[in-house]
Amino acid sequence: MKKMLIVYYSWSNGNTARIAKELQSATGADLARIDTVKPYPTDYQATVDQGEREVTNGYQPEIQPLKVDVQDYDVIAVGTPTWWYTMAPAVLTFLNSQNWKGKTVIPFMTNGGWPGHVIRDMNEACAGAKVKLPMQVKFDSNGGDQLETPQIQINQWTASVAALCSAG
Repeated sequence: MKKMLIVYYSWSNGNTARIAKELQSATGADLARIDTVKPYPTDYQATVDQGEREVTNGYQPEIQPLKVDVQDYDVIAVGTPTWWYTMAPAVLTFLNSQNWKGKTVIPFMTNGGWPGHVIRDMNEACAGAKVKLPMQVKFDSNGGDQLETPQIQINQWTASVAALCSAG
């Protein structure tokens, strides 16, 4: 049995946290949330504008240390919302701060209808890892928390991840 960690970043509606917790429920994995040292504004539009600037400039905000050591795990699922067609800057900081050699990474992302190139960018940031079972989960395009990806697809994905971790 492989030891699994789910690491995620979630900001506004908690959509990415929701998927991370569903995955944890299916796998029994440990769960860790990425938080920035300097919080984003509470105003949605201010955060959208700041996020666009950060993505455009390749900015990587300082993040709080995780309470676990990623190197203690065989499989790491990493979740992010879509920010300007890619991962949230805090997730980029996290991915670039780790040694992925010999690890299996399961990237997952949430979006409001514009998945962009999040999964590709996450794959590139995990150099040395085996990337498996990527997942895109769509919520409504109004910035809300209405799930549009059929729940059965999410359940099938979480079961596939559980099976991967159960395999010797």
